[in-house]
Amino acid sequence: MAVGLTGGRHAADEEARAEVDVLNSRLEKTTQLTKKIQACLGRLEATGKSVRDVSGPLNGETKKLQILGNNIDAVIAAIERLRQPADSKNDEEQIIRQGPDKAGLSNYLNSIQRLSTSLQNMESANLRANQQTRTDLQRLIQNGNSSLESHFDKILRGETPMSVEPLNFTTKGRPFPVISQDKIARLSLINSYVGSNATTENPLVKIYAEVRGQYLQKTLVNLAFASVNTAKKTSPGALYKAGTNGIGEYAKALEGMCIAEHENICSIFMRQDWGSVLQLACQVPMAELARTIRELNNHIKAHLSTDCFLAYEVVEIMSSLASTLEERTGELKSTLAAALKPVRETAKVSLAELLDDTKRKVSMLQSIPSDGAPIPIVSETMQRLQSMVEFLRPISSVMISLGDGGWKSAAAANRSTDAIPSLASFDIGADGKEIFAHYCTDTIDALLTALDQKAKMLLRGKSVMGVFLANSITIIERMILESGLAPLLDGKLAVLDTWRKRAKAMYTEACKDLSMQLFDVIHTNRTQRPPSGGIDSASILKGLSSKDKESIKGKFVSFNAGFDDLVAKHKTYSMEREVRNMFAKDVQQMLEPLYNRFWDRYHEIDKGKGKYVKYDKSSIAAVFLSLY
Repeated sequence: MAVGLTGGRHAADEEARAEVDVLNSRLEKTTQLTKKIQACLGRLEATGKSVRDVSGPLNGETKKLQILGNNIDAVIAAIERLRQPADSKNDEEQIIRQGPDKAGLSNYLNSIQRLSTSLQNMESANLRANQQTRTDLQRLIQNGNSSLESHFDKILRGETPMSVEPLNFTTKGRPFPVISQDKIARLSLINSYVGSNATTENPLVKIYAEVRGQYLQKTLVNLAFASVNTAKKTSPGALYKAGTNGIGEYAKALEGMCIAEHENICSIFMRQDWGSVLQLACQVPMAELARTIRELNNHIKAHLSTDCFLAYEVVEIMSSLASTLEERTGELKSTLAAALKPVRETAKVSLAELLDDTKRKVSMLQSIPSDGAPIPIVSETMQRLQSMVEFLRPISSVMISLGDGGWKSAAAANRSTDAIPSLASFDIGADGKEIFAHYCTDTIDALLTALDQKAKMLLRGKSVMGVFLANSITIIERMILESGLAPLLDGKLAVLDTWRKRAKAMYTEACKDLSMQLFDVIHTNRTQRPPSGGIDSASILKGLSSKDKESIKGKFVSFNAGFDDLVAKHKTYSMEREVRNMFAKDVQQMLEPLYNRFWDRYHEIDKGKGKYVKYDKSSIAAVFLSLY
C-alpha cells in the first residue's frame, strides 16, 4: 500500500521534472532568439544611420534639380510666349491693315486687344531681344486706334445730316431724330474700347462734339436769325405782343435737340462722360444763343418803353428751358444763366426806367388841351401796365429779386446775380401779385403827380385842371376794370380816390364862390318870431330894409352871372362821360338846395319881372339836368 503510493508519487515527480526540463529548454531558446533579435536590430539601426547619412545629400540635390527643371520649363514657356507675338504679328497686321469695315468691327477690336495683351507681356519681360517686336506692336496698336477713331467719325457723319428743318418738329410736337440703334451699337462698341484704354481724354468725345455740334448749330441758325429779325417792328411805337418774337420756337427747338443729343450720348458713352460730352457738343449752339440774346438785348434797350416786354418773355422762356434741361439732362443750366444775364439785367432795370420814362414824357409836354381833354400818355401808361399782366410770371420773379419798392432805388435795380431763376421763383402767389400791385399804384401815382404839376404850369383855372385830372383818373380806372389788372388791384386803388377828391375840389371851387351868394344875413326884430309853416317871400321882403333888399338883388345878379359862366364852361370842357356826370352831380348837390332855399325866400324881389331872379326852381333844375 505504501509502496504503491511511493511509486505513484515518483512517477508524478518525474513527469513534473520532465516538464520543467522542457520549459527550461524553451526558455533558453527564447533567450538565444532574443539575443539574435537584439543583434539584428543593432545591425539594422547602424545600417539605417549609414543610409541616412548617404541619402540626405542626395535628396537635397534632387530638390535642387527639380527647382532648376521647373525654372527651365518656365523660361521655355516664357520664350514660347515671347515668340508668339512675333509669330502672330503678321496675322494681326493684316487685320489692322484691312480696317474695321473689311475685317469686321468685332474681329478688329479683338485683334487690337490681342496686340495690347502681347505688348503688355513683352513689356513685363523687358528683354532687349524683343525691342523691335515691341516697336512694331506699338505701331500696329497706334494705327489700329487711329483707324477706330476714323471709323467712329465715319459712322457718326454718315448718321448726322447737315441740318434738319426744326419747325417740322416743334410745330408738330415731334421729337427730334436720334442716331439709329444699329449705328449706336457700333459707336458704343468702339467707345467701350477706346474710352477704357484712353490714358488722358477720350478722343471720341472731341469727334462727337465737333460733328454733332455743327449739326446743332446749322439746324438752329435760321431760328436764331429769325429771333433777331422778328424783334424789328413796322410800327416803332407799338407795344410788343407776347409770342410775336421767334425766341419761343428757337428755345423749343434747342430744348428738343439737346434732349435728343443727351439720349444719343447716354447710349454711346460711359456715364461719367455724359455731362462733359453734352456740354462740349452744345458749346457752339449755346454760343450762338448767347449772341442772339445779346442782340435782342441791344434792341430792347434801344426801345425799352415798348419792348421791355420782350425782355420779360425772354427771361421766362430761357428760365423754363434751363429748368427743363436741368431736369432731363442734369446739364446746361449755368450756361443758359450766363447767356440770359444781359436780358435779365435789362428786365430789372426796366421797371425803374419805365417810371422815369413816364415822368420824363410828361415833363416834356409843351401844351395840354385847354378844354381839359385827356392826353395819350395816360392810356399809353395804362396799356403798358395791362401788357405787364401778360408777363406776370417773369415780372414777378424780377420784382421778387428787386424786393418790394426796389424799382425806386437805382442801387437795387443794378443788383446783379448770375443765378438763373428756378421754377419756384416764378410762383406768382401772394408775394408776386402784391409786389406787382404796388408797382402799378406807384406808377399811377407818379403819372398823376407829374400831370398835376404840368397842369399847374400850362392850364389856367382850377376847374379845367380838375377836369384834366378827373379825365385822367377815369381813363386809368376804366382801363384797370376792363383788363387783367382788375383782380390784381382790387381794393388797392386808394390812390385814385385821393386824386379824385383833389380833382373834385379843384372843379367845385367855383361852386363855393357861387354858394356864398346864396347865404344871407337877416336882421329881424327880436321880439318877433319868423313865421312858421310855408315861406312867404313877400312877407319876408317886407321885413327887410332897403339896404338888405339891394343886397338880395345884388346876390341874385351875381349868382346869375356866375352860374351862367359855370354852366357855359362846363359845357365847353371835354369830359369823359363818367367825369361829366360826376361833376354835374357835385354842382347840383352843392348849389340846387341853396338856390331853392334862397329863391323861396326872396324870389318876390322883382315881382316876377325876371330882372333879378333869372331862374325859378323848375328852370334851374332843368339847367342842372343839362349838365349831365
